[in-house]
Amino acid sequence: MVNPWLAMASGTDPAERTRAVRRAHEAFLTEGAMGPAVRPVVADSWRRSADARVAQECVAPIDLTDDALEAYRADHPLAQVMPLFRELLGSIAHDGAHLLAVCDDLGRMLWVEGHTGVRHRAERMNFVAGARWDERHAGTNAPGTALTLDHAVQIFATEHFNRSVQPWTCAAAPLHDPHSGRLLGAVDLTGGDHLAAPHSLALVQATARAAEAQLAALAPPARGPHVSLTALGRDEALLVTEERRLRLGRRHSEIMVLLAGHPEGLSGDRLALELYGQRADRRSPVTLRAEMSRLRRLVGPLLGSRPYRLCGPVRTDVSLAAEELAAGEVSTALRAYPGPLLPMSEAPGVCRMRRTLEDGLRRAVLSRGDQELLRRWAQTSWGEDDLEVAEALLAAHPPHSPGRAVPAARVRRLREVYGLAAVGGGPEGAHRDGGHLDGVHGDGVRRDGGHLDGGHSDATLPQRCRV
Repeated sequence: MVNPWLAMASGTDPAERTRAVRRAHEAFLTEGAMGPAVRPVVADSWRRSADARVAQECVAPIDLTDDALEAYRADHPLAQVMPLFRELLGSIAHDGAHLLAVCDDLGRMLWVEGHTGVRHRAERMNFVAGARWDERHAGTNAPGTALTLDHAVQIFATEHFNRSVQPWTCAAAPLHDPHSGRLLGAVDLTGGDHLAAPHSLALVQATARAAEAQLAALAPPARGPHVSLTALGRDEALLVTEERRLRLGRRHSEIMVLLAGHPEGLSGDRLALELYGQRADRRSPVTLRAEMSRLRRLVGPLLGSRPYRLCGPVRTDVSLAAEELAAGEVSTALRAYPGPLLPMSEAPGVCRMRRTLEDGLRRAVLSRGDQELLRRWAQTSWGEDDLEVAEALLAAHPPHSPGRAVPAARVRRLREVYGLAAVGGGPEGAHRDGGHLDGVHGDGVRRDGGHLDGGHSDATLPQRCRV
Protein backbone atom coordinates (compact mmCIF):
# COMPACT_ATOMS: atom_id res chain seq x y z
CA MET A 1 0.00 0.00 0.00
CA VAL A 2 1.30 3.47 -0.89
CA ASN A 3 2.09 5.64 2.14
CA PRO A 4 -0.57 8.42 2.02
CA TRP A 5 1.74 10.86 3.81
CA LEU A 6 4.41 10.67 1.08
CA ALA A 7 4.08 13.09 -1.82
CA MET A 8 5.06 10.67 -4.59
CA ALA A 9 5.42 6.96 -5.14
CA SER A 10 8.85 5.68 -6.14
CA GLY A 11 9.55 6.17 -9.84
CA THR A 12 7.05 9.01 -10.32
CA ASP A 13 8.12 11.74 -12.73
CA PRO A 14 8.14 15.00 -10.71
CA ALA A 15 7.43 17.14 -13.79
CA GLU A 16 4.37 15.12 -14.77
CA ARG A 17 3.21 15.03 -11.16
CA THR A 18 3.50 18.81 -10.98
CA ARG A 19 1.41 19.26 -14.13
CA ALA A 20 -1.27 16.79 -13.05
CA VAL A 21 -1.73 18.39 -9.63
CA ARG A 22 -1.68 21.89 -11.12
CA ARG A 23 -4.56 20.95 -13.43
CA ALA A 24 -6.43 19.49 -10.46
CA HIS A 25 -5.76 22.64 -8.45
CA GLU A 26 -7.20 24.85 -11.19
CA ALA A 27 -10.24 22.60 -11.51
CA PHE A 28 -10.83 22.76 -7.76
CA LEU A 29 -10.60 26.55 -7.70
CA THR A 30 -12.82 27.12 -10.73
CA GLU A 31 -15.31 24.26 -10.53
CA GLY A 32 -14.99 22.89 -7.00
CA ALA A 33 -14.08 19.50 -8.50
CA MET A 34 -11.47 17.28 -6.86
CA GLY A 35 -9.56 15.13 -9.35
CA PRO A 36 -8.03 11.69 -8.71
CA ALA A 37 -4.51 13.14 -8.99
CA VAL A 38 -4.91 14.76 -5.56
CA ARG A 39 -3.98 12.75 -2.48
CA PRO A 40 -6.83 12.57 0.09
CA VAL A 41 -4.69 14.31 2.73
CA VAL A 42 -4.08 17.20 0.30
CA ALA A 43 -7.68 17.28 -0.93
CA ASP A 44 -8.94 17.66 2.64
CA SER A 45 -6.40 20.42 3.28
CA TRP A 46 -7.47 22.29 0.11
CA ARG A 47 -11.05 22.19 1.32
CA ARG A 48 -10.04 23.55 4.75
CA SER A 49 -7.98 26.27 3.06
CA ALA A 50 -10.89 27.24 0.82
CA ASP A 51 -13.26 27.31 3.82
CA ALA A 52 -10.79 29.61 5.60
CA ARG A 53 -10.75 31.86 2.49
CA VAL A 54 -7.01 31.68 2.06
CA ALA A 55 -5.98 33.92 -0.84
CA GLN A 56 -4.59 32.26 -3.94
CA GLU A 57 -1.48 34.40 -4.02
CA CYS A 58 -0.48 35.85 -0.68
CA VAL A 59 2.31 36.02 1.86
CA ALA A 60 1.96 34.63 5.35
CA PRO A 61 1.15 37.26 8.00
CA ILE A 62 3.78 38.25 10.56
CA ASP A 63 2.72 37.61 14.16
CA LEU A 64 5.93 38.22 16.11
CA THR A 65 8.86 40.56 15.50
CA ASP A 66 11.99 41.88 17.21
CA ASP A 67 11.97 41.73 21.01
CA ALA A 68 8.59 39.99 21.20
CA LEU A 69 9.87 37.20 18.94
CA GLU A 70 13.13 36.85 20.86
CA ALA A 71 11.38 36.70 24.22
CA TYR A 72 8.75 34.23 23.02
CA ARG A 73 11.09 31.72 21.45
CA ALA A 74 13.63 31.95 24.28
CA ASP A 75 10.81 30.84 26.61
CA HIS A 76 9.49 28.14 24.29
CA PRO A 77 10.18 24.47 25.19
CA LEU A 78 11.58 23.80 21.71
CA ALA A 79 14.42 26.25 22.36
CA GLN A 80 15.97 23.48 24.46
CA VAL A 81 16.30 21.16 21.47
CA MET A 82 17.37 23.65 18.81
CA PRO A 83 21.02 22.45 19.12
CA LEU A 84 19.77 18.95 18.31
CA PHE A 85 17.80 20.20 15.30
CA ARG A 86 20.87 22.01 14.01
CA GLU A 87 23.04 18.94 14.56
CA LEU A 88 20.68 16.57 12.74
CA LEU A 89 19.24 18.84 10.04
CA GLY A 90 21.29 22.02 9.99
CA SER A 91 24.19 20.77 7.89
CA ILE A 92 21.80 19.08 5.48
CA ALA A 93 19.92 22.34 5.09
CA HIS A 94 23.09 24.35 4.40
CA ASP A 95 24.76 21.80 2.12
CA GLY A 96 21.65 20.73 0.26
CA ALA A 97 20.12 24.15 -0.37
CA HIS A 98 17.25 23.48 2.03
CA LEU A 99 15.81 25.34 4.99
CA LEU A 100 15.39 24.04 8.52
CA ALA A 101 12.29 25.55 10.12
CA VAL A 102 10.72 25.09 13.55
CA CYS A 103 7.29 26.46 14.45
CA ASP A 104 5.06 26.52 17.52
CA ASP A 105 1.67 24.84 17.86
CA LEU A 106 -0.09 27.83 16.24
CA GLY A 107 2.11 27.58 13.17
CA ARG A 108 4.25 30.60 14.02
CA MET A 109 7.78 30.15 12.70
CA LEU A 110 10.29 30.43 15.54
CA TRP A 111 13.46 29.61 13.61
CA VAL A 112 14.15 29.49 9.86
CA GLU A 113 17.77 28.62 9.08
CA GLY A 114 19.81 27.29 6.19
CA HIS A 115 21.36 28.17 2.86
CA THR A 116 21.57 31.98 2.51
CA GLY A 117 20.34 32.12 -1.07
CA VAL A 118 17.41 29.83 -0.35
CA ARG A 119 16.55 31.83 2.74
CA HIS A 120 16.43 35.07 0.73
CA ARG A 121 14.08 33.43 -1.80
CA ALA A 122 11.84 32.18 0.98
CA GLU A 123 11.64 35.66 2.52
CA ARG A 124 9.60 36.79 -0.50
CA MET A 125 6.68 34.70 0.76
CA ASN A 126 7.37 35.55 4.43
CA PHE A 127 8.77 32.12 5.26
CA VAL A 128 10.61 33.81 8.12
CA ALA A 129 10.72 33.68 11.89
CA GLY A 130 7.59 35.26 13.36
CA ALA A 131 5.32 34.47 10.39
CA ARG A 132 2.10 32.44 10.76
CA TRP A 133 2.12 29.27 8.62
CA ASP A 134 -0.91 27.39 9.91
CA GLU A 135 -3.43 26.32 7.26
CA ARG A 136 -5.91 29.07 8.11
CA HIS A 137 -3.37 31.76 7.26
CA ALA A 138 -1.09 30.16 4.65
CA GLY A 139 -3.11 27.31 3.16
CA THR A 140 -1.82 23.79 2.58
CA ASN A 141 1.85 23.45 3.57
CA ALA A 142 3.82 20.78 5.40
CA PRO A 143 4.21 22.39 8.85
CA GLY A 144 0.65 23.78 8.85
CA THR A 145 -0.91 20.52 7.69
CA ALA A 146 1.25 18.46 10.07
CA LEU A 147 -0.07 20.57 12.96
CA THR A 148 -3.67 20.25 11.79
CA LEU A 149 -3.51 16.47 11.44
CA ASP A 150 -0.92 15.84 14.18
CA HIS A 151 1.02 13.66 11.72
CA ALA A 152 4.19 13.94 9.67
CA VAL A 153 3.51 14.82 6.03
CA GLN A 154 5.15 15.88 2.76
CA ILE A 155 3.66 18.58 0.56
CA PHE A 156 4.97 18.67 -2.99
CA ALA A 157 5.10 21.77 -5.21
CA THR A 158 1.62 22.31 -6.70
CA GLU A 159 0.00 20.53 -3.76
CA HIS A 160 0.36 23.84 -1.92
CA PHE A 161 -2.95 25.72 -1.93
CA ASN A 162 -1.27 29.11 -2.20
CA ARG A 163 0.29 29.55 -5.65
CA SER A 164 3.09 31.67 -4.17
CA VAL A 165 4.34 28.59 -2.32
CA GLN A 166 4.08 26.13 -5.21
CA PRO A 167 7.75 26.39 -6.28
CA TRP A 168 8.62 24.71 -2.97
CA THR A 169 8.43 21.21 -1.51
CA CYS A 170 8.49 20.51 2.22
CA ALA A 171 8.33 17.74 4.81
CA ALA A 172 7.33 18.31 8.44
CA ALA A 173 6.64 16.33 11.61
CA PRO A 174 4.79 17.45 14.76
CA LEU A 175 6.48 17.57 18.16
CA HIS A 176 4.87 16.84 21.53
CA ASP A 177 5.61 17.37 25.18
CA PRO A 178 6.79 13.87 26.18
CA HIS A 179 5.03 14.05 29.55
CA SER A 180 1.67 15.69 28.80
CA GLY A 181 1.36 14.79 25.11
CA ARG A 182 0.59 18.45 24.34
CA LEU A 183 1.42 19.55 20.80
CA LEU A 184 4.43 21.89 20.93
CA GLY A 185 4.98 22.63 17.24
CA ALA A 186 6.62 21.08 14.19
CA VAL A 187 10.03 20.67 12.58
CA ASP A 188 10.26 21.16 8.83
CA LEU A 189 12.61 20.81 5.86
CA THR A 190 11.78 23.08 2.92
CA GLY A 191 13.49 23.17 -0.47
CA GLY A 192 13.19 21.87 -4.02
CA ASP A 193 11.40 18.94 -5.66
CA HIS A 194 14.03 16.45 -4.51
CA LEU A 195 12.60 16.71 -0.99
CA ALA A 196 9.61 14.69 -2.20
CA ALA A 197 11.74 11.54 -1.82
CA PRO A 198 10.79 9.23 1.10
CA HIS A 199 14.02 9.91 3.01
CA SER A 200 13.08 13.52 3.82
CA LEU A 201 9.86 12.49 5.58
CA ALA A 202 11.67 9.73 7.48
CA LEU A 203 14.38 12.21 8.45
CA VAL A 204 12.05 14.81 9.97
CA GLN A 205 10.10 12.07 11.76
CA ALA A 206 13.27 10.66 13.28
CA THR A 207 14.40 14.15 14.26
CA ALA A 208 11.09 14.86 15.96
CA ARG A 209 11.30 11.61 17.94
CA ALA A 210 14.89 12.38 18.96
CA ALA A 211 13.86 15.85 20.12
CA GLU A 212 10.99 14.44 22.20
CA ALA A 213 13.39 11.94 23.78
CA GLN A 214 15.78 14.74 24.66
CA LEU A 215 12.96 16.83 26.15
CA ALA A 216 12.00 13.86 28.29
CA ALA A 217 15.58 13.59 29.57
CA LEU A 218 16.01 17.32 30.12
CA ALA A 219 12.85 17.76 32.16
CA PRO A 220 11.86 14.61 34.04
CA PRO A 221 8.24 14.70 35.20
CA ALA A 222 7.49 15.73 38.74
CA ARG A 223 6.29 13.04 41.10
CA GLY A 224 2.55 12.67 41.01
CA PRO A 225 0.13 11.80 38.23
CA HIS A 226 1.51 9.66 35.45
CA VAL A 227 -1.62 9.97 33.33
CA SER A 228 -2.47 13.11 31.39
CA LEU A 229 -5.40 14.13 29.23
CA THR A 230 -4.99 16.80 26.55
CA ALA A 231 -8.23 18.20 25.15
CA LEU A 232 -7.77 21.93 24.60
CA GLY A 233 -7.85 22.97 20.97
CA ARG A 234 -8.50 19.44 19.70
CA ASP A 235 -11.65 17.52 18.78
CA GLU A 236 -10.18 14.19 19.89
CA ALA A 237 -8.50 14.11 23.29
CA LEU A 238 -5.08 12.54 23.79
CA LEU A 239 -4.61 10.24 26.79
CA VAL A 240 -0.96 9.65 27.73
CA THR A 241 0.20 7.05 30.25
CA GLU A 242 3.65 5.71 31.02
CA GLU A 243 3.03 2.89 28.54
CA ARG A 244 1.24 4.50 25.60
CA ARG A 245 -0.40 7.43 23.85
CA LEU A 246 -4.06 6.95 22.96
CA ARG A 247 -6.11 9.25 20.75
CA LEU A 248 -9.73 8.93 21.85
CA GLY A 249 -12.83 9.16 19.68
CA ARG A 250 -15.07 12.18 20.11
CA ARG A 251 -17.62 10.61 22.46
CA HIS A 252 -14.93 8.96 24.57
CA SER A 253 -13.10 12.31 24.67
CA GLU A 254 -16.23 13.95 26.08
CA ILE A 255 -16.67 11.24 28.71
CA MET A 256 -13.04 11.43 29.86
CA VAL A 257 -13.14 15.23 30.05
CA LEU A 258 -16.34 15.16 32.10
CA LEU A 259 -15.03 12.50 34.49
CA ALA A 260 -11.72 14.33 34.90
CA GLY A 261 -13.70 17.48 35.73
CA HIS A 262 -15.74 15.58 38.36
CA PRO A 263 -13.22 13.51 40.34
CA GLU A 264 -15.96 12.58 42.82
CA GLY A 265 -17.65 10.64 40.02
CA LEU A 266 -20.96 10.88 38.16
CA SER A 267 -23.99 8.63 38.30
CA GLY A 268 -25.19 7.12 35.05
CA ASP A 269 -28.17 9.49 34.92
CA ARG A 270 -26.01 12.55 35.60
CA LEU A 271 -23.39 11.53 33.04
CA ALA A 272 -26.11 10.94 30.44
CA LEU A 273 -27.49 14.41 31.15
CA GLU A 274 -24.03 15.97 30.81
CA LEU A 275 -23.50 14.14 27.50
CA TYR A 276 -26.91 14.25 25.84
CA GLY A 277 -28.78 17.06 27.59
CA GLN A 278 -32.33 17.48 26.38
CA ARG A 279 -31.67 14.91 23.66
CA ALA A 280 -31.50 12.19 26.31
CA ASP A 281 -34.30 9.63 26.00
CA ARG A 282 -35.12 6.17 27.32
CA ARG A 283 -32.43 4.68 25.05
CA SER A 284 -29.69 6.94 26.42
CA PRO A 285 -28.77 4.73 29.42
CA VAL A 286 -28.31 1.75 27.10
CA THR A 287 -26.23 3.83 24.68
CA LEU A 288 -24.15 5.18 27.56
CA ARG A 289 -23.48 1.73 28.98
CA ALA A 290 -22.28 0.56 25.58
CA GLU A 291 -19.98 3.59 25.28
CA MET A 292 -18.58 3.01 28.77
CA SER A 293 -17.96 -0.65 27.97
CA ARG A 294 -16.00 0.29 24.84
CA LEU A 295 -14.07 2.98 26.74
CA ARG A 296 -13.19 0.53 29.53
CA ARG A 297 -11.66 -1.81 26.94
CA LEU A 298 -9.41 1.07 25.90
CA VAL A 299 -8.35 2.52 29.26
CA GLY A 300 -8.69 -0.55 31.48
CA PRO A 301 -8.78 -0.10 35.27
CA LEU A 302 -8.48 3.67 34.97
CA LEU A 303 -12.27 3.75 34.51
CA GLY A 304 -14.44 2.85 37.50
CA SER A 305 -18.20 2.53 37.94
CA ARG A 306 -20.95 3.11 40.54
CA PRO A 307 -20.46 6.00 40.16
CA TYR A 308 -18.56 6.38 36.92
CA ARG A 309 -15.19 7.87 37.83
CA LEU A 310 -11.47 7.88 37.06
CA CYS A 311 -9.63 5.52 39.42
CA GLY A 312 -6.45 7.52 39.75
CA PRO A 313 -5.11 11.04 39.28
CA VAL A 314 -5.34 12.33 35.73
CA ARG A 315 -3.65 15.63 34.94
CA THR A 316 -5.53 17.63 32.31
CA ASP A 317 -4.49 20.67 30.29
CA VAL A 318 -7.84 22.18 31.30
CA SER A 319 -6.93 22.05 34.99
CA LEU A 320 -3.42 23.36 34.27
CA ALA A 321 -4.74 26.46 32.48
CA ALA A 322 -7.44 26.96 35.14
CA GLU A 323 -4.92 26.74 37.99
CA GLU A 324 -2.62 29.29 36.37
CA LEU A 325 -5.61 31.59 35.83
CA ALA A 326 -6.76 31.21 39.43
CA ALA A 327 -3.24 32.08 40.59
CA GLY A 328 -3.36 35.29 38.55
CA GLU A 329 -0.73 34.07 36.07
CA VAL A 330 -2.67 35.24 33.03
CA SER A 331 0.24 35.09 30.60
CA THR A 332 1.11 31.53 31.65
CA ALA A 333 -2.54 30.49 31.49
CA LEU A 334 -2.84 31.92 27.98
CA ARG A 335 0.30 30.08 26.91
CA ALA A 336 -1.23 26.84 28.26
CA TYR A 337 -4.43 27.44 26.27
CA PRO A 338 -4.02 26.31 22.63
CA GLY A 339 -7.73 26.60 21.95
CA PRO A 340 -11.27 25.86 23.20
CA LEU A 341 -12.02 22.60 24.94
CA LEU A 342 -13.17 19.95 22.41
CA PRO A 343 -14.40 22.76 20.13
CA MET A 344 -16.82 20.63 18.07
CA SER A 345 -18.50 19.04 21.09
CA GLU A 346 -22.12 19.93 21.82
CA ALA A 347 -22.33 17.90 25.03
CA PRO A 348 -23.85 20.31 27.58
CA GLY A 349 -21.35 19.48 30.32
CA VAL A 350 -18.38 19.98 28.00
CA CYS A 351 -19.86 23.24 26.73
CA ARG A 352 -20.14 24.57 30.29
CA MET A 353 -16.53 23.64 31.03
CA ARG A 354 -15.42 25.18 27.73
CA ARG A 355 -17.32 28.40 28.35
CA THR A 356 -16.13 28.72 31.96
CA LEU A 357 -12.46 28.49 31.03
CA GLU A 358 -12.65 30.60 27.88
CA ASP A 359 -14.75 33.33 29.50
CA GLY A 360 -12.45 33.39 32.52
CA LEU A 361 -9.37 33.79 30.34
CA ARG A 362 -11.05 36.43 28.21
CA ARG A 363 -12.17 38.47 31.24
CA ALA A 364 -8.66 38.25 32.71
CA VAL A 365 -7.07 39.42 29.47
CA LEU A 366 -9.51 42.32 29.21
CA SER A 367 -9.14 43.34 32.85
CA ARG A 368 -5.34 43.44 32.64
CA GLY A 369 -5.42 45.80 29.66
CA ASP A 370 -1.96 44.52 28.76
CA GLN A 371 -1.13 45.19 25.12
CA GLU A 372 0.73 41.90 24.58
CA LEU A 373 -1.98 39.75 26.19
CA LEU A 374 -4.70 41.49 24.19
CA ARG A 375 -2.71 41.09 20.98
CA ARG A 376 -2.19 37.37 21.61
CA TRP A 377 -5.91 36.85 22.21
CA ALA A 378 -6.91 38.93 19.17
CA GLN A 379 -4.65 36.88 16.88
CA THR A 380 -6.26 33.55 17.73
CA SER A 381 -9.03 31.95 15.68
CA TRP A 382 -11.41 32.28 18.66
CA GLY A 383 -10.50 35.91 19.38
CA GLU A 384 -10.01 37.46 15.96
CA ASP A 385 -13.69 38.53 15.70
CA ASP A 386 -13.93 39.79 19.29
CA LEU A 387 -14.77 43.48 18.99
CA GLU A 388 -14.40 44.27 22.69
CA VAL A 389 -10.88 42.84 22.71
CA ALA A 390 -10.05 44.74 19.51
CA GLU A 391 -11.25 47.98 21.12
CA ALA A 392 -9.28 47.26 24.29
CA LEU A 393 -6.16 46.60 22.23
CA LEU A 394 -6.63 49.88 20.42
CA ALA A 395 -7.09 51.70 23.73
CA ALA A 396 -3.88 50.08 25.06
CA HIS A 397 -1.84 51.92 22.40
CA PRO A 398 -0.83 55.48 23.29
CA PRO A 399 -2.51 58.24 21.22
CA HIS A 400 -0.80 58.96 17.90
CA SER A 401 1.30 55.78 18.27
CA PRO A 402 2.18 54.17 14.90
CA GLY A 403 1.12 50.87 16.40
CA ARG A 404 -2.51 52.03 16.52
CA ALA A 405 -3.02 51.60 12.78
CA VAL A 406 -3.53 47.81 12.77
CA PRO A 407 -5.91 47.59 15.79
CA ALA A 408 -7.79 50.66 14.50
CA ALA A 409 -8.36 48.96 11.16
CA ARG A 410 -9.54 45.81 12.98
CA VAL A 411 -12.03 47.81 15.05
CA ARG A 412 -13.41 49.51 11.94
CA ARG A 413 -13.77 46.18 10.13
CA LEU A 414 -15.49 44.44 13.04
CA ARG A 415 -17.90 47.31 13.62
CA GLU A 416 -18.84 47.09 9.95
CA VAL A 417 -19.30 43.31 10.25
CA TYR A 418 -21.57 43.77 13.26
CA GLY A 419 -23.49 46.57 11.52
CA LEU A 420 -22.40 49.20 14.04
CA ALA A 421 -21.62 52.82 13.33
CA ALA A 422 -18.22 54.19 14.32
CA VAL A 423 -18.66 55.82 17.72
CA GLY A 424 -16.52 57.44 20.34
CA GLY A 425 -15.86 60.73 18.60
CA GLY A 426 -12.42 59.83 17.28
CA PRO A 427 -11.48 59.30 13.63
CA GLU A 428 -10.59 55.68 14.42
CA GLY A 429 -14.09 54.90 15.59
CA ALA A 430 -12.99 53.31 18.86
CA HIS A 431 -15.75 52.42 21.31
CA ARG A 432 -14.90 53.96 24.66
CA ASP A 433 -18.11 53.96 26.70
CA GLY A 434 -16.68 51.48 29.21
CA GLY A 435 -20.07 49.86 29.74
CA HIS A 436 -19.31 46.38 28.45
CA LEU A 437 -21.20 43.47 29.93
CA ASP A 438 -19.77 39.98 30.00
CA GLY A 439 -19.62 39.16 26.32
CA VAL A 440 -22.46 41.53 25.37
CA HIS A 441 -22.40 45.29 24.86
CA GLY A 442 -25.26 47.62 25.57
CA ASP A 443 -26.34 47.41 21.93
CA GLY A 444 -27.01 43.68 22.39
CA VAL A 445 -24.18 42.49 20.17
CA ARG A 446 -22.18 39.60 21.54
CA ARG A 447 -18.41 39.95 21.21
CA ASP A 448 -16.91 36.87 22.79
CA GLY A 449 -14.98 35.61 19.82
CA GLY A 450 -17.87 33.99 17.96
CA HIS A 451 -17.47 34.19 14.18
CA LEU A 452 -20.47 36.21 13.05
CA ASP A 453 -21.32 37.17 9.50
CA GLY A 454 -23.11 40.36 10.28
CA GLY A 455 -26.01 38.90 12.30
CA HIS A 456 -26.87 40.44 15.66
CA SER A 457 -29.18 38.03 17.44
CA ASP A 458 -28.12 35.10 19.58
CA ALA A 459 -29.63 32.82 16.96
CA THR A 460 -26.71 33.67 14.68
CA LEU A 461 -24.08 32.51 17.16
CA PRO A 462 -22.15 29.34 16.30
CA GLN A 463 -23.27 26.13 18.02
CA ARG A 464 -20.33 26.17 20.44
CA CYS A 465 -21.78 26.51 23.92
CA ARG A 466 -25.49 27.16 23.58
CA VAL A 467 -26.97 24.83 26.20
